[in-house]
Amino acid sequence: MNKDFFAHETAVIDENCKIGKGTKIWHFSHVMTGAEIGENCNIGQNVVVSPGVKLGRNVKVQNNVSIYTGVICDDDVFLGPSMVFTNIINPRSAIIRKENYETTIVEKGASVGANSTIVCGNIIGMYAFIGAGAVVTKDVKPYALVVGNPARQTGWMSEFGHKLAFDKKGYAICPESGDRYHLENGIVSKII
Repeated sequence: MNKDFFAHETAVIDENCKIGKGTKIWHFSHVMTGAEIGENCNIGQNVVVSPGVKLGRNVKVQNNVSIYTGVICDDDVFLGPSMVFTNIINPRSAIIRKENYETTIVEKGASVGANSTIVCGNIIGMYAFIGAGAVVTKDVKPYALVVGNPARQTGWMSEFGHKLAFDKKGYAICPESGDRYHLENGIVSKII
């Protein structure tokens, strides 16, 4: 394991992890054997990164987050305070189902709000925005804004995290970046 990262003295880093250069791991967090964390990530306090978890570059994990086996996060993902992933659809204490862990994918640039729950086996699309406290039970489209329990789509978000207002022709402009977006047949794409 390289030592080009920072780990607070109270953090537990198991052997056989991959941790990228410039990553910071804070108080009382545990990175378990077989986890992979990319460069320039920030792992907050009291975070668990389980075996087999893969985090891309520049992933921000806030305090009290549990990232269980089966989770893959692409680059630039934000995981808000106390959010949680599951990895078994039907857990029982007396029944071991480790061979049934489901894969959950969080694509590039997506934000998952505080206290939200991501039920396993779903894909959170690029730049999707999961509102605080939402319970995601199905796939979320790229750029979608979802809120509630169960989570329902209420709009679309820009890559800079602003709600997009589409005109009658299906075009919107991010008020911060000036980037343009097009909505057609329920799919948002950024105009390059």
